[in-house]
Amino acid sequence: MRVLGIDPGLTRCGLGVVESKGSQILTMVDVGVIRTTVGAPLEMRLLELDEQISEWIIRANPDVIAVERVFSQLNVRTAMATGQAAGVALLLAAKAGIPVTMHTPSEVKAAVTGSGRADKKQVAMMVQKLLRLDAIPKPVDSTDALALAICHHWRGIGDTRMQSALAAEQERLRTRATKATTP
Repeated sequence: MRVLGIDPGLTRCGLGVVESKGSQILTMVDVGVIRTTVGAPLEMRLLELDEQISEWIIRANPDVIAVERVFSQLNVRTAMATGQAAGVALLLAAKAGIPVTMHTPSEVKAAVTGSGRADKKQVAMMVQKLLRLDAIPKPVDSTDALALAICHHWRGIGDTRMQSALAAEQERLRTRATKATTP
């Protein structure tokens, strides 16, 4: 499975592609950051994101796209910009017909380090270790994108299996209820 992780941001949007080679062996395929022109109007910056994320989707050909969920930030302006960038990524995934999963920063930290309260340095060191990289990717947005992809490989698969099992159980119960009420 190949996952494109996207750490959305209007100024810097991190992207990381991680592929699984077996049940626990993960490999980094690509990593980078999209930088938009800071002084440009918002719509032009979103257009820059649209064009560059589209190129990443075509190049990476992911099975799933994992996007960081805008959780809670004290700075409303930053949260809005992050949400707008995430919206571009979500829309492009939908247009490409690629399933999307959103993970909170705490979920990502817990999946990668074992602690939802890990700091950025701990996450970066674990990303380096888990992907067997010579160095920690810079800037931190790219490392965060790889962490999102890793999180989806480990957490997303389990979530998907759980959803499938719940759907199957609900269908079984519906079928059973239908049989019980049919004379």
